[in-house]
Amino acid sequence: MSKKSITIFYSDIFLDHNTGLNHPECADRLTACVTALKKSDISDFIDWKLPRSATTQDLEMIHTKSYIDSIKSKCEAGGGYLDTDTYVSSKSYKVALKSAGAWLDGIDEIMDGNSTFVLSRPPGHHAEPNRAMGFCLFSNAALAATYSIKRKNIKKIAIFDWDVHHGNGTQNIIESNPNIAYVSIHQFPFYPGTGNEFEQGKYNNVLNIPMNAGDGSDEYRKKFNDMIFPFLQKFDPQLLIISAGFDAHYLDPLASINLKAKDFAYFTKRCLKIQPNLLFGLEGGYNLEALSKCVIYVTKQLV
Repeated sequence: MSKKSITIFYSDIFLDHNTGLNHPECADRLTACVTALKKSDISDFIDWKLPRSATTQDLEMIHTKSYIDSIKSKCEAGGGYLDTDTYVSSKSYKVALKSAGAWLDGIDEIMDGNSTFVLSRPPGHHAEPNRAMGFCLFSNAALAATYSIKRKNIKKIAIFDWDVHHGNGTQNIIESNPNIAYVSIHQFPFYPGTGNEFEQGKYNNVLNIPMNAGDGSDEYRKKFNDMIFPFLQKFDPQLLIISAGFDAHYLDPLASINLKAKDFAYFTKRCLKIQPNLLFGLEGGYNLEALSKCVIYVTKQLV
């Protein structure tokens, strides 16, 4: 089979979100991924693109104006902690706009027929309409899905969140929209404490799959084949977004799930059966070696 190119949205601006000394969500995460991709045997098939910045009007599709203004003001005042985990610096607001914009560019790109990986930070799936949480400022995946519905005339779009933590923000924003489905497989009970199997959305458009600490490839693949794939296939989305956190890898310091890079490649290969062009956006993943290896394995499935 001939290889096709994959678009990756990335900017060095993402490195300017300074989270402070020894914070796990650091600029080195992106540097490791970019370096690994440029050295890989698929480097010739990667089309690197610079992303746009989201506007406040874009963000107001899912976030309150007062919340957006509060993030901007906090950063203009020099930054600080928004909660016990989430730190912003003076440049973080502009970086977060660029990160959100990259996911919007990703929607445009997959509608043009190109699989896409957004390598951006800060991540987004914990951010709620009026609150920052868990390293996240703006809810990138929910924004991209809402954008596709409201501005691109897409009728049905699904989000598959395989980050080891439940995407409470994504679910909170989309669960009352019948045109958007959300699937999350995550360690439970675990941060942020949401995501039990009884949370199913207003239109049965949410599927939560709690996993036990110590679960690995066999347990995850069985849940994928028995529950996730049929759910997504039945919903039949026109577009599929992957909230691609890699902190379920066995080397990750923040969780206790035992996946390997080949498992994320397997999920990707199966998702391609649902939609031939996928939008991946980086969420978690805090062991640099494991993170970059996982990104390589996933990207290889797309070229």
